[in-house]
Amino acid sequence: MTSIRAAITGVGGYVPEYILTNQELETMVDTTDEWITSRTGIKERRILKGENQGVSVLGIAAVKDMLAKTKIDPKEIDCVIFATVTADMTFPATANIVASAVGATNAFSFDMGAACSGFLYGLSAGASYIQSGMCKKVVVIGGDKMSAIMDYTDRTTCIIFGDGAGCVLLEPTTEDVGIVDAILKSDGAGETYLHMKAGGSRMPASRETVDKRQHFVYQEGSAVFKFAVTNMAEVSAQLATRNNLTADNINWLVPHQANKRIIDATAHRVGITEDKVMMNIERYGNTTAGTIPLLLWDYEKQLKKGDNLLLAAFGGGFTWGAVYVKWAYNS
Repeated sequence: MTSIRAAITGVGGYVPEYILTNQELETMVDTTDEWITSRTGIKERRILKGENQGVSVLGIAAVKDMLAKTKIDPKEIDCVIFATVTADMTFPATANIVASAVGATNAFSFDMGAACSGFLYGLSAGASYIQSGMCKKVVVIGGDKMSAIMDYTDRTTCIIFGDGAGCVLLEPTTEDVGIVDAILKSDGAGETYLHMKAGGSRMPASRETVDKRQHFVYQEGSAVFKFAVTNMAEVSAQLATRNNLTADNINWLVPHQANKRIIDATAHRVGITEDKVMMNIERYGNTTAGTIPLLLWDYEKQLKKGDNLLLAAFGGGFTWGAVYVKWAYNS
C-alpha cells in the first residue's frame, strides 16, 4: 500500500508596513544599534499599528496571499491551525476569525500555543490530519503580534521581537516529498525563565497586575540562550542522524529566528555552512511562531522540488523541535 504524506503545496506571508529600526529604539531605551546587532543580528522589526488590530490581521493577510498564489477555493480547506501566543482574545480562537474572514467556511479551526515552536507543532498536527485521511487541505499559520506584549522600557526584550505571520497549505501526496519526520519536545520547568506573569487564570488582569507591568514578556536572557543553543542544536542533529541527513544532502536549514548566535550554533552542530541557512532576522526580528513560515515565504522562489529542509525551533515553556521536509514543488 502506498503511504500518504502531507506536502507543503503553497506558502503565504505578511509583515506590517511600519519598520521599527535600531536607531528608533535608541531614542526609547538605553541601547545602541551596535549593541543590538552584535548580540542578536537584528537591524529592524515590523510593528502592527492601529486600533483594534490583532494578530488575526496578520494571519488573514498571510492566508489571502497563499490563496492568491495557489488559486484554491477556500471552501475546500478542511482545517485551519493558528500557532500563536498573542491571540486576539482568550476566546474565540483566532483561527476561527481567520477562517471566517478568508472564506474557509467548511473548515474546523483552532489555535495552538507553543510559543516559538508553535508552527512546528502545528505543522506536525496538520500533517497527521492529512496522513490519517481525515483532511485533504490543511492551512497551518504561524504568527504573533509581539508588540502587544512588549515592555518598551525593557531593553532586554523589546529589541528582540517583531510582528508578522506566515502560513503553508498542506495536501496529501504519494510522491517522495512532504513532511517526512519530526521530533517535538517540551519541558515545563522552563516556565521560570520565559513567561508572561499575568492575564491567565492563575493571575487574572487587575489594576494591580497592570500597575506592576505584569502583562509583558518576562525573560531571563542568559538562561534561555543556554537552553536554546543546546536543545535546538541537539534536536536538529538527532533528526538529521536518524534520517541520514548530512551537510552534503541538506539543502536548507530553516531555523527559528531568535538570535543569530543560536542560529549559527545550530548550523555548526549539524555541519551546515552559512550559504545553506535561511535567515531574515535582520529585517523582522523574532516574530515567535511566525519566523519559520516567514522564512519559507521569503525563500520560496529559491526552493526546488526534492530539496531537503531541516526546520528547527526553540520557544518559551520550554518547547523545541525539528521537522524534516522534502520540498514538493518548483516555484
